[in-house]
Amino acid sequence: MSFFDKIFGGKEEAKEQKSFWKKIESEDDLKIAIENSYAYKIAIFKHSTSCFISKTVLRNFEKDIESIENTDDIADLYFLDLLAYRPLSNKIAEDLEIRHESPQLLVIENGKVINHASHQDISINQLS
Repeated sequence: MSFFDKIFGGKEEAKEQKSFWKKIESEDDLKIAIENSYAYKIAIFKHSTSCFISKTVLRNFEKDIESIENTDDIADLYFLDLLAYRPLSNKIAEDLEIRHESPQLLVIENGKVINHASHQDISINQLS
């Protein structure tokens, strides 16, 4: 692996999904996530797998989540691959009345976005 691949993530980078993510890959998955927001806070991380900035922000966010001792105290975390599921991202923007950005973190309670951030503004602080 080259120096740049180590820094920026190369082609050999494993598409490893962290265990705390719940994937959104269908309208049913999205519906379940939004329904869950009525019982507890959820967060949706919208990620572009081809974007360097999105990869960097995701990696930093995951490191921050992994550093938390008790992840039960934070929102349920959902992950949306924007390239594979762009129509779902569009549906989220339309249904939740929030402009699409990438990367983007949406924090949702009772079916409404209560906090959101994009790019380098994404942090675990949005979850509290």
